[in-house]
Amino acid sequence: MTTVTGAQALPFEDPVEGALDDSLRRFEWRGAPTQVESLQIAADDGRTIEVPSFINEFWTARQRAAHSLHEVSYRACFKPQLPRFFIERLTQPGDVVYDPFMGRGTTLVEAALMGRRAYGCDINPLSRVLCEPRLTPPTIAEVERALAEVNFEGCGAPATRRPSVVEERAPSAVDGLPEELLVFYHPDTLRQICALRQHLILKERSGTLSRADRWIRMVAVNRLTGHSPGFFSVYTLPPNQAVSPKSQAKINARLGQVPPMRDIRGIILHKSAALLRDCTTQARTVLEKAAPDHRFVVGSASDASTLAADSVALVVTSPPFLDVVDYKTDNWLRCWFCGIDVSSVRVTLSKQVDMWKQFVADVLRDVRRVLRPGGHVAFEVGEVRGGAVRLENAVIPAGIAAALEPVLLLINTQRFTKTANCWGVTNNRKGTNSNRVVVLRKHP
Repeated sequence: MTTVTGAQALPFEDPVEGALDDSLRRFEWRGAPTQVESLQIAADDGRTIEVPSFINEFWTARQRAAHSLHEVSYRACFKPQLPRFFIERLTQPGDVVYDPFMGRGTTLVEAALMGRRAYGCDINPLSRVLCEPRLTPPTIAEVERALAEVNFEGCGAPATRRPSVVEERAPSAVDGLPEELLVFYHPDTLRQICALRQHLILKERSGTLSRADRWIRMVAVNRLTGHSPGFFSVYTLPPNQAVSPKSQAKINARLGQVPPMRDIRGIILHKSAALLRDCTTQARTVLEKAAPDHRFVVGSASDASTLAADSVALVVTSPPFLDVVDYKTDNWLRCWFCGIDVSSVRVTLSKQVDMWKQFVADVLRDVRRVLRPGGHVAFEVGEVRGGAVRLENAVIPAGIAAALEPVLLLINTQRFTKTANCWGVTNNRKGTNSNRVVVLRKHP
């Protein structure tokens, strides 16, 4: 239960002892019972807020234990098991589940697969590009037919030489072949990429982009750069983070590598088959039923004014964690492919906790507007700066400032994190090895 000590009580009743609280108390993982502790948070007015904290491994750390539609890379995304945990316990089929920082769309895809209506918002149009096609997936036959319409030789031949000096800028031309990208791609591969890009941009401008076209764009965006032959590029950083051309030139020089020729069409079909692997007839039926009711907002999470008030049953989200991840820089190449001006994307990167806290409070005020009475927010904040900064200490007061009731803190502990291991981080000592989820509620 949430309690408050001080001169006056906050204007909230105690949270209802319901399914979530009981479920967490009874939860066991491999025989380990949930630890329940009391978390004390300082409110903005000097009072102390006492919130129960539940600690266990509430969802698995396995990487492949989710639907195949989730296998799209994005920086700092959470696992599908996180939204599923809360969707199962706090919603019913047909309810609306919303993510105001939708990123690659994990919450939306998982909600749709569970028969819920999915609402999403993100400041970067790229998020809709990555999410929307997976809510209405085409068949592999549709993908093949749409690829057959692309003239992969439609762009002129690029220069075969490699530039001696690579400018650190994003290419912008629709029709030309950007020479600076030759540090990533074989000339013939780059020709195919530019032909596909031009084909999709022109179809979008004419209003003729089909669901298969949108799917192809999403898959191509996911395959632009990576560290295996399953990507369009030469060896580079993992696919959720594109380095600059100047940095890639240094990688090539260090490894003595030259970009190999890639079959763009074949890679897209191969990745499509993998993503569609779990799209059974039953799964497609569930997705198609919910599809007409999905909603997307491209804009600020603090002003999703096109979403109706009192319409959302559950919010599951994770905001930018201070200045930990530079989403704009990481996605510059993806934005280029989609014709998005990355300089116009105003991603919030707060260096100071107080600034970040104000940003969160502004978002939560709009979240409260769209939440129905009794609706919940699961606000994942992870850990930052080696665990020295616990962002729940900022989120809970921000939630109170937004007239939301703090219910509990859930801490999902994990013994292994793939991302931390990938970057050579010692497991359970550095990196993000736990999810810290603040649960808030709109008073009924």
